[in-house]
Amino acid sequence: MKPVLLILRVLCLACFWPVTLLNNRFPDRKKNKDVYLSEHARHKFRGRIDYKLKRKDSTKSLLIKTEQLLRIEEHDFAMRPGFGGSAIPVGIDVQVESIDSISEVNMDFTMTLYLRHYWKDERLAFPSTNNLSRTFDGRLVKKIWKPDVFFVHSKRSFIHDTTMENVMLRVYPDGNILYSVRVTVTSLCSMDFSRFPLDTQNCSLELESYAYNENDLMLYWKNGIDSLRTDEIALSQYFIEEFHPSHGLALYSSTGWYNRLYINFILRRHIFFFMLQTYFPTMLMVVLSWVSFWIDRRAVPARVSLGITTVLTMSTIITGVSGSMPQVSYVKAVDIYLWASFLFVFLSVIEYAAVNYFTTKEEMKKLKQLKLSEYDASQAMAFDGCFHDTDIELSSFPPLSDMNIDPCVSSMNSSVPGTRLRRRRSIRQSVNHIMSNSYKIDSYSRIFFPLAYVFFNIIYWSIYS
Repeated sequence: MKPVLLILRVLCLACFWPVTLLNNRFPDRKKNKDVYLSEHARHKFRGRIDYKLKRKDSTKSLLIKTEQLLRIEEHDFAMRPGFGGSAIPVGIDVQVESIDSISEVNMDFTMTLYLRHYWKDERLAFPSTNNLSRTFDGRLVKKIWKPDVFFVHSKRSFIHDTTMENVMLRVYPDGNILYSVRVTVTSLCSMDFSRFPLDTQNCSLELESYAYNENDLMLYWKNGIDSLRTDEIALSQYFIEEFHPSHGLALYSSTGWYNRLYINFILRRHIFFFMLQTYFPTMLMVVLSWVSFWIDRRAVPARVSLGITTVLTMSTIITGVSGSMPQVSYVKAVDIYLWASFLFVFLSVIEYAAVNYFTTKEEMKKLKQLKLSEYDASQAMAFDGCFHDTDIELSSFPPLSDMNIDPCVSSMNSSVPGTRLRRRRSIRQSVNHIMSNSYKIDSYSRIFFPLAYVFFNIIYWSIYS
């Protein structure tokens, strides 16, 4: 049994002896294999290289030196500075670069700004012989604590990243920190359109810490009123009347009180655009509807087509203005003007309808009188003993008290001016007189309609201007 085991050991040594010699002869083979695998992994995983090769990167080595200088690995930056003590003060400084858009339909605005934070973190203090600050980019920002400021009522926001992420971190030897970021934010603005387009809107952008209440973090404006600066901003539809910062507190029932900062700005709308697009065309349509008062009342196609054209044009203007505005439940100033102008245009059409009706009625009455006068001509001659071709009138017979008077003399006396007794006309008689003389309706409308429209404009612009 022992000889058999001895023979097996000899055979095993004979098999593994060449492999051992090769390993002793080529000691760097394993290292080369590791390098080959690393290069293979770099191609396989799209550029990601082995940790041993990463150590040769100069950028990485510089970042490691910075981390060693600031003692990044020695502290837990998940906790705020001075944890367990008083609230850490964080100053805010804002420079507004532009107001990109203001939407009445969505009731929001888009603003691009530089948001700067100032605080002190003694954990990042470092020794310096020249007392100069050090500036870093976004790679170091992700490894330290920073305030979690967010925009209240924000719909969309993003940090610019062209050509690199627009983030800057500046650390001073005593631990003071400046953190700046360039942001574009779209935020809600509750607008009141009751005086549109003669309105003034007050919008605000609100900043607040998301996680830290007033016991942990105190937000304040770094330089007071001067903390808010603006570039030269020009808007297409608004004047920027005022930019000013303010501050306050916000209460959340579940988490407590939070410091809140406000960027308030007041916008006054340009009226000239709406004067050209809405008010002037509306005024011209109203004046155009008055042209029908000077057209002959018997020209039915001309007056009807003019009235219908002005009505349809006013409807188009009203629809266009309403389509570009939010569907609010209250009446706007422009609605009052448009619908009042539409009423004037509509009344001019109704005026011609009344003129045409009374004219037709008057002509039918004269035609009927003419037929009756021809039928009773012989009877009239026998009754009064005299006949005048120019004085044929259908009138009631004179009362019995006047029967003794000579009818011819009475007829002649009635034709003499100044001999008939004049009595004050009642309202009903005046209306009947106008109805029997329908051409006077156009004459009165030429004066009444312009005066009423001028009076309406005086009241409107005195209230809303």
